[in-house]
Amino acid sequence: MFKENSVNTSTLAFIGGGNMATSLIGGLLEKGYSANNITVSDPVKENRERLSQQFGINTTSDNNHAVASADVVVLAVKPQVMQQVAQGVQAALVHQPLVISIAAGISMSSLQAWLGQETPIVRCMPNTPALVQTGAAGLFANTRVNSTQQTLAENILNAVGISCWLDDEDEIDAVTAVSGSGPAYFFLIMETMEQVGVELGLTQEVSRKLTLQTALGAAKMAIESDVDSAELRRQVTSPGGTTERAIETFMDEGLTDLFRKAMTGAVERAQEMAKETAS
Repeated sequence: MFKENSVNTSTLAFIGGGNMATSLIGGLLEKGYSANNITVSDPVKENRERLSQQFGINTTSDNNHAVASADVVVLAVKPQVMQQVAQGVQAALVHQPLVISIAAGISMSSLQAWLGQETPIVRCMPNTPALVQTGAAGLFANTRVNSTQQTLAENILNAVGISCWLDDEDEIDAVTAVSGSGPAYFFLIMETMEQVGVELGLTQEVSRKLTLQTALGAAKMAIESDVDSAELRRQVTSPGGTTERAIETFMDEGLTDLFRKAMTGAVERAQEMAKETAS
């Protein structure tokens, strides 16, 4: 259920009806939000029909119509078209609704320039597990966002997982490196484990099942445990055992340094994208 100052009585407008918007809408409805209070604007007729049939929400092809009376506007469009979309709806935001941007690499300064300096804006970086309602998102608000609007933003993102407030916009890049890009890191590890399992004699089906359940179990243990990941690793690494041999190999081959280099590279690319968008 939603926190106090509930999003449930607010009107929401989604600009863009793709996967992330679909995920957020599904999560909100599952938690009791009224379909009557949601409008999605999308230029593609098939997307509008799909969303209307799937969720019973309002749809339109007119962005300005969608945002005109909305309490919250979620910009769920590709970064490449964000400037055009944002500038296109600026005149319809005179009532100063909360605007949530889920586009990667679009800075707050750019959003404010396109939407208006007085507009309350939250930048967020959700990740793809939001599609199965186990997402993680970092949120950063400009100074125009009040406490009620912060709660609205938090409730919307928490409908598909968890969210964390950030004190500094630069932390969005770290969020990108940890949770935004993070699912791909785990997918790569799972892909490798499955392949090696087959090489060691398991069938593809057995190797895949064991790998996926092991990943799920490890995450569940970490979430439910009162100790950190390092301690959990030590607890399953018996001296002189098979796990110790594997962990020692990882360490000898520089796994932690490689992860550090990879995640730093993700941050650097996020910073490059922000400069490219602003230029």
